[in-house]
Amino acid sequence: MERTLVLLKPDAVERRLIGRILAIYEEKGLNITALRMLKPTREIAEVHYQEHRDKPFFSELVAFLTRGKVCALIIEGENVVKTVRKINGATDPAEAEAGTIRGRFALSKGENLVHASDSVDSAEREIAIWFPGLAD
Repeated sequence: MERTLVLLKPDAVERRLIGRILAIYEEKGLNITALRMLKPTREIAEVHYQEHRDKPFFSELVAFLTRGKVCALIIEGENVVKTVRKINGATDPAEAEAGTIRGRFALSKGENLVHASDSVDSAEREIAIWFPGLAD
């Protein structure tokens, strides 16, 4: 059984889409095993996005993630990393398939509602950031 981290970003929380998005994961048969609401600190956001530290959009990512509350989840299931990323859709909602979360709800590439780990290794690193007591 794999685990992945999912973040419902501030735009999803502000637009009151948490329940609708969670239902999509659950309807796929995935298990939400941990959930917490928090307003991320700058430190958490910087550590989370560390691989983008040297990119010109890094400060925008951090500012966006820290502007409001996020809903952080751990989701478990078979091939969950790949499955969740497919459910989420392409980062750019203009390129996301219509039935995906981003295809249905996202307004722009910058405000695309959700984050999901891109590998099992990334998931474990990110789970340790957002759920320090639940890291393996």
